[in-house]
Amino acid sequence: MQFKRLSDLIASDQLDAKRVFIRADLNVPQDDAGNITEDTRLRASVPAIRMALDAGAAVMVTSHLGRPTEGEFKPADSLAPIAVRLAELLGQPVELRQNWVDGVDVKPGQVVLLENCRVNRGEKKNDEALSRKMAALCDVYVNDAFGTAHRAEATTYGIAQFAPIACAGPLLAAELDALGKALNAPARPLLAIVAGSKVSSKLTILKALAAKVDHLIVGGGIANTFMLAAGLKIGKSLAEADLVNEAREIIALMTARGASVPIPTDVVCAKEFSASAEATVKNATDVADDDLILDIGPVTSALLASQIAQAGTVVWNGPVGVFEFDQFGNGTRTLALAIADAKAFSIAGGGDTLAAIAKYDIGSRIDYISTGGGAFLEFLEGKTLPAVQVLEQRFTS
Repeated sequence: MQFKRLSDLIASDQLDAKRVFIRADLNVPQDDAGNITEDTRLRASVPAIRMALDAGAAVMVTSHLGRPTEGEFKPADSLAPIAVRLAELLGQPVELRQNWVDGVDVKPGQVVLLENCRVNRGEKKNDEALSRKMAALCDVYVNDAFGTAHRAEATTYGIAQFAPIACAGPLLAAELDALGKALNAPARPLLAIVAGSKVSSKLTILKALAAKVDHLIVGGGIANTFMLAAGLKIGKSLAEADLVNEAREIIALMTARGASVPIPTDVVCAKEFSASAEATVKNATDVADDDLILDIGPVTSALLASQIAQAGTVVWNGPVGVFEFDQFGNGTRTLALAIADAKAFSIAGGGDTLAAIAKYDIGSRIDYISTGGGAFLEFLEGKTLPAVQVLEQRFTS
């Protein structure tokens, strides 16, 4: 895919004294008092802002936060705590501006934070009049918010249509480069891990990947459904019996291509779902009617780890067991460490996946960790991301 990049504009000295509008993803978690509890997204957004400032631009930054009601601003919706933290990270003042759609006073070398963009009427529906007003505020529009790239909103799509120049910031560009490398031109074998509670929530992803990958590892409730499809009993484990035929079709598609969907040969069971439940390793053929399958077993874990070790590219979305409980976390831990140790190019995404990466402290050993939940999944499905599509359309204009 081809799109203008902020780095390209800087290299050709197109930002000096220009007004730059950056759509960032600053939607960070906060406690009940409004204090930021985790600032990864804020820190990830700093490079684009710093690049624009260092190039002599007057910088405007905006983001959504939470789920405000359009046209009804409340103090809880404010980006005020974000402005304070952003100023600390940048080492310079960051003024918060409200009611900014009709005009923003900002000078070269200055950065201002524009209040929660989703408070503006028409934002979520990509209102053209709103988009044109925002586009008139800037000389250059920069989208650096991959986490919202799957949404066609005024600050992610509409403004990109009408701004004099529209480009991707370093965070968005790196994300697209990594995903493109993993899915469009992968080193083989290409191995994907897709896990979660329900096949239905990831059915389109599974089908899309089944046509591309060499190995498709399924985990969690999804694996239980595939076990049913393979004729195994799963006791009272979470599964979707009505999607067994869909699972069989995916297995058949993979088999016809000479690819594989490894079905667990051993599992870790319990009689109840709790942090204190006793874990029992069983052959997959020995699952009792009152068993809950909460992890893959050690033999299966070792087999999958060996496949990962031989892979050229690994795409990881979802833990393969209830890793939050240590007695059911060995499968996820084994695969996580295998990915970290593998020579393969690895990319991981999804909230639970990021939690597992943090738990096993392997973040520095994953080649790329995606910042976008929904956007990451839609890219895996092969869907067109609207905010990326519009940047591609503007590549030559």
